[in-house]
Amino acid sequence: MDLSIGEVAQRSGLSVHALRFYEREGLFANPVRRLANGRRIYHEEDVEWLAVCTKLRSSGMSVAMIRQYIELVRQGPGNELDRLELLRRHEAFVEAQIGELREALGVMRHKVRIYEDHVERGEADRLWNPSRKDGAVPGSTAPSSTAPGSTAPDGTAPDCPATGPRTAGRA
Repeated sequence: MDLSIGEVAQRSGLSVHALRFYEREGLFANPVRRLANGRRIYHEEDVEWLAVCTKLRSSGMSVAMIRQYIELVRQGPGNELDRLELLRRHEAFVEAQIGELREALGVMRHKVRIYEDHVERGEADRLWNPSRKDGAVPGSTAPSSTAPGSTAPDGTAPDCPATGPRTAGRA
């Protein structure tokens, strides 16, 4: 069944502009066909490929790497090991991204717990404030127990750039 660019946009979730970009960049597995009047015609396999292609892009695969993969596919049988190697490289890249995101999530969860604890105790004003060079708590003459360079009783710095428990030499 022939599909218009608007139908493909609707089914793929991509804009017409994005579809034209994918075509210009050579990211379709098959060249986009055109009618005599110049209108683009797509087929179901184009929509299926776009689903794969958008996942590759959202996982961080570069346009150049997708183009390289497409070129290998277009060459046909005989280069499956090259395709596999390209996909394995990207798989390792995605795994590394996931590891970094897990670390970032751990930091965010730690910070959320600290803020929840301080808010619950009515001590949110004691969270570290980088604009206060003296480390004082507003309305107090004593330095805050959560000033830069200090730690909470559990060994953590409640709101500083460091992650989790403080270690020597860590800001």
